[in-house]
Amino acid sequence: MFHDIYVLLDDGDRRVLRAFNLSPSQFAVLLLLDGEAGWRLTDLSERLLVDKSTITRIVDRLESAGLVRREADADDRRVQRVVLTVQGRATRDQARAAHERSIERRMSALDADEQRQLRELLTKLRDGLQADLVATADPALGPPTEGG
Repeated sequence: MFHDIYVLLDDGDRRVLRAFNLSPSQFAVLLLLDGEAGWRLTDLSERLLVDKSTITRIVDRLESAGLVRREADADDRRVQRVVLTVQGRATRDQARAAHERSIERRMSALDADEQRQLRELLTKLRDGLQADLVATADPALGPPTEGG
């Protein structure tokens, strides 16, 4: 059931985001980039549970599209921060609005009370899964990554 729901939600997301030339992973990066300071590549990698080479490819594509730029970290010039461009902020905001409308439409199969219950249960499940991930992480391997 989880897999079926994931596939259907992912397909719906891809259809909405296609209009903005974004993949779900690229959209996730744009959603995280809110502040002026931006995010370090390693922090994005850890937050999205993808390896560093994957986040580098995602950011490369976003940078090529003019949606983000890399800047040297003020505290450590060896570190790069990813920040939104003006175009990136506009694209993110438009894509977020379209995505939210799509989610509302797709979730309308449930009434308001069912949506609230589902949100509470999914939050509880997510928190439990995150706690398990931290508790079972192998310190020798570093932070958990996608597929690993």
